[in-house]
Amino acid sequence: MQGKKTVIDTLNKLLAIELTSIDQYFVHSQMYENWGLQKLYERIDHERQDEIGHATLLIERILFLEGTPDVAARDKLRIGATVPDMLQNDLDTEYDNAAALRKAIALCEKEQDYVTRDILLKLLADTEQDHTHWLEQQLGHIRTMGLENYLQSQA
Repeated sequence: MQGKKTVIDTLNKLLAIELTSIDQYFVHSQMYENWGLQKLYERIDHERQDEIGHATLLIERILFLEGTPDVAARDKLRIGATVPDMLQNDLDTEYDNAAALRKAIALCEKEQDYVTRDILLKLLADTEQDHTHWLEQQLGHIRTMGLENYLQSQA
Protein backbone atom coordinates (compact mmCIF):
# COMPACT_ATOMS: atom_id res chain seq x y z
CA MET A 1 0.00 0.00 0.00
CA GLN A 2 1.47 3.32 -1.04
CA GLY A 3 1.72 5.55 2.01
CA LYS A 4 1.93 9.31 2.10
CA LYS A 5 5.45 10.71 2.00
CA THR A 6 4.83 12.94 5.01
CA VAL A 7 3.86 9.91 7.11
CA ILE A 8 6.81 7.83 5.90
CA ASP A 9 9.24 10.68 6.57
CA THR A 10 7.80 11.11 10.06
CA LEU A 11 8.06 7.39 10.73
CA ASN A 12 11.72 7.54 9.71
CA LYS A 13 12.29 10.41 12.16
CA LEU A 14 10.68 8.33 14.89
CA LEU A 15 12.84 5.39 13.86
CA ALA A 16 15.97 7.53 14.33
CA ILE A 17 14.80 8.36 17.87
CA GLU A 18 14.19 4.69 18.67
CA LEU A 19 17.55 3.61 17.24
CA THR A 20 19.27 6.33 19.25
CA SER A 21 17.47 5.12 22.37
CA ILE A 22 18.62 1.56 21.69
CA ASP A 23 22.24 2.71 21.43
CA GLN A 24 22.00 4.93 24.51
CA TYR A 25 20.34 2.24 26.63
CA PHE A 26 22.94 -0.26 25.44
CA VAL A 27 25.86 1.90 26.55
CA HIS A 28 24.19 2.80 29.85
CA SER A 29 23.29 -0.83 30.60
CA GLN A 30 26.89 -1.89 29.98
CA MET A 31 28.14 0.87 32.28
CA TYR A 32 25.76 -0.27 35.02
CA GLU A 33 26.90 -3.86 34.63
CA ASN A 34 30.55 -2.80 34.74
CA TRP A 35 29.88 -0.90 37.98
CA GLY A 36 28.16 -3.90 39.57
CA LEU A 37 24.70 -2.29 39.53
CA GLN A 38 22.92 -5.46 38.42
CA LYS A 39 19.34 -4.26 38.96
CA LEU A 40 19.90 -1.14 36.88
CA TYR A 41 21.67 -3.19 34.22
CA GLU A 42 18.73 -5.60 33.96
CA ARG A 43 16.10 -2.85 33.81
CA ILE A 44 17.92 -0.72 31.26
CA ASP A 45 18.68 -3.78 29.15
CA HIS A 46 14.93 -4.53 29.29
CA GLU A 47 14.24 -0.96 28.12
CA ARG A 48 16.67 -1.51 25.23
CA GLN A 49 14.73 -4.63 24.23
CA ASP A 50 11.48 -2.62 24.33
CA GLU A 51 13.03 0.00 22.04
CA ILE A 52 14.08 -2.74 19.61
CA GLY A 53 10.44 -3.80 19.52
CA HIS A 54 9.37 -0.20 18.84
CA ALA A 55 11.91 0.11 16.02
CA THR A 56 10.69 -3.17 14.55
CA LEU A 57 7.09 -1.92 14.47
CA LEU A 58 8.17 1.30 12.76
CA ILE A 59 10.27 -0.55 10.17
CA GLU A 60 7.39 -2.94 9.43
CA ARG A 61 4.99 -0.02 8.96
CA ILE A 62 7.40 1.93 6.74
CA LEU A 63 7.85 -1.14 4.55
CA PHE A 64 4.09 -1.73 4.42
CA LEU A 65 3.64 1.87 3.25
CA GLU A 66 6.24 1.14 0.52
CA GLY A 67 8.87 3.37 2.07
CA THR A 68 12.51 2.69 2.82
CA PRO A 69 13.49 2.53 6.49
CA ASP A 70 16.44 4.80 7.27
CA VAL A 71 18.35 2.69 9.78
CA ALA A 72 21.49 4.84 9.55
CA ALA A 73 20.00 8.03 11.03
CA ARG A 74 20.54 8.74 14.71
CA ASP A 75 20.10 11.65 17.06
CA LYS A 76 22.92 12.70 19.37
CA LEU A 77 23.53 10.19 22.16
CA ARG A 78 23.27 11.51 25.71
CA ILE A 79 25.73 9.33 27.61
CA GLY A 80 25.95 10.19 31.29
CA ALA A 81 28.99 9.92 33.55
CA THR A 82 27.09 9.26 36.78
CA VAL A 83 23.96 7.26 37.60
CA PRO A 84 21.79 10.38 38.14
CA ASP A 85 23.05 11.88 34.87
CA MET A 86 22.40 8.64 33.01
CA LEU A 87 18.86 8.35 34.38
CA GLN A 88 18.15 12.02 33.60
CA ASN A 89 19.56 11.72 30.08
CA ASP A 90 17.40 8.66 29.44
CA LEU A 91 14.38 10.51 30.82
CA ASP A 92 15.06 13.53 28.59
CA THR A 93 15.32 11.18 25.60
CA GLU A 94 11.96 9.63 26.53
CA TYR A 95 10.37 13.09 26.89
CA ASP A 96 11.63 14.00 23.40
CA ASN A 97 10.34 10.69 22.05
CA ALA A 98 6.88 11.26 23.57
CA ALA A 99 6.71 14.76 22.07
CA ALA A 100 7.69 13.43 18.64
CA LEU A 101 5.11 10.65 18.92
CA ARG A 102 2.35 13.16 19.77
CA LYS A 103 3.23 15.24 16.70
CA ALA A 104 3.30 12.13 14.52
CA ILE A 105 -0.08 11.00 15.86
CA ALA A 106 -1.55 14.41 14.97
CA LEU A 107 -0.08 14.12 11.47
CA CYS A 108 -1.59 10.66 11.03
CA GLU A 109 -4.98 12.05 12.07
CA LYS A 110 -4.64 14.84 9.51
CA GLU A 111 -3.60 12.37 6.79
CA GLN A 112 -6.34 9.92 7.84
CA ASP A 113 -3.83 7.13 8.39
CA TYR A 114 -5.57 5.56 11.37
CA VAL A 115 -3.65 2.29 11.38
CA THR A 116 -0.32 4.10 11.74
CA ARG A 117 -1.91 6.35 14.37
CA ASP A 118 -2.98 3.29 16.38
CA ILE A 119 0.53 1.85 16.22
CA LEU A 120 1.97 5.14 17.44
CA LEU A 121 -0.58 5.35 20.25
CA LYS A 122 0.72 2.00 21.54
CA LEU A 123 4.29 3.29 21.40
CA LEU A 124 3.27 6.46 23.23
CA ALA A 125 1.53 4.51 25.98
CA ASP A 126 4.62 2.35 26.47
CA THR A 127 6.88 5.41 26.45
CA GLU A 128 4.80 7.31 29.00
CA GLN A 129 3.44 4.57 31.24
CA ASP A 130 6.51 2.34 31.40
CA HIS A 131 9.78 3.99 30.41
CA THR A 132 9.15 7.60 31.49
CA HIS A 133 7.31 6.68 34.68
CA TRP A 134 10.04 4.27 35.81
CA LEU A 135 12.82 6.79 35.15
CA GLU A 136 10.93 9.51 37.04
CA GLN A 137 10.53 7.07 39.96
CA GLN A 138 14.26 6.32 40.06
CA LEU A 139 15.21 9.99 40.16
CA GLY A 140 12.61 10.45 42.91
CA HIS A 141 14.15 7.59 44.88
CA ILE A 142 17.57 9.24 44.63
CA ARG A 143 16.15 12.52 45.95
CA THR A 144 14.30 10.75 48.76
CA MET A 145 16.83 8.19 49.98
CA GLY A 146 20.07 9.74 48.77
CA LEU A 147 22.40 8.52 46.05
CA GLU A 148 24.44 6.17 48.25
CA ASN A 149 21.37 4.30 49.54
CA TYR A 150 19.91 4.16 46.05
CA LEU A 151 23.11 2.73 44.57
CA GLN A 152 23.30 0.14 47.34
CA SER A 153 19.75 -0.95 46.53
CA GLN A 154 20.72 -1.42 42.86
CA ALA A 155 23.79 -3.61 43.46
